[in-house]
Amino acid sequence: MIAKTPNPPYYAVIFSSVRTDTEDGYASMAEMMMQLAAKQPGYLGVEHARADLGITVSYWTDEAAIAAWKANAEHQLAQRYGREKWYASFCLRIAKVERAYSFPV
Repeated sequence: MIAKTPNPPYYAVIFSSVRTDTEDGYASMAEMMMQLAAKQPGYLGVEHARADLGITVSYWTDEAAIAAWKANAEHQLAQRYGREKWYASFCLRIAKVERAYSFPV
């Protein structure tokens, strides 16, 4: 689904990844992180897709909310597991959304 975000400005965290062949709890951790992120102050929504390349875009009110999410202890554990076993490679980008358009309006 397409996230319902407010009028800009807000921030997008773009996480692009290539998975390893290891499942080892990935799906349950991913679901837990989606639920946990949704409870964080400043969270606005998320969109994701996965084929050979996975892309997850989460939306946040401000940079402080992004920093707080990054520092969350459970999220840090998921990050560690990601580096150790679930991702062959990844890239994280943070962007300020200044304009947004949607159809239908």
